[in-house]
Amino acid sequence: MAWILLFAAGCVEIIFALSLKYNEGFTKLWPSVITAISGAGSFGLLMWAIKTLPLGTAYAVWTGMGAVGVAIMGIILFKESMDWLRLLSIILVIIGIIGLKLTDSY
Repeated sequence: MAWILLFAAGCVEIIFALSLKYNEGFTKLWPSVITAISGAGSFGLLMWAIKTLPLGTAYAVWTGMGAVGVAIMGIILFKESMDWLRLLSIILVIIGIIGLKLTDSY
């Protein structure tokens, strides 16, 4: 159950980070509302997950998921670079997330 919560926290973290692009310094109402709700939701789910998961593992997976998700969405939504080094770096973070999951004893 904790891993499901952590996965959900990572997904909501992606929404949070993307909403920062759209709220334009908290000058746009609805993107700012989404930022606040998704930020609180992401932190809440993370806190719930770390009740049973190791803190270091959970935090690394949460930030890694957010980084990978936002990097991929940046490529899709904002036409950011898709060069081979960027893609390799994203893959390496994914491998790290998988490695942390596979070595978790909970």
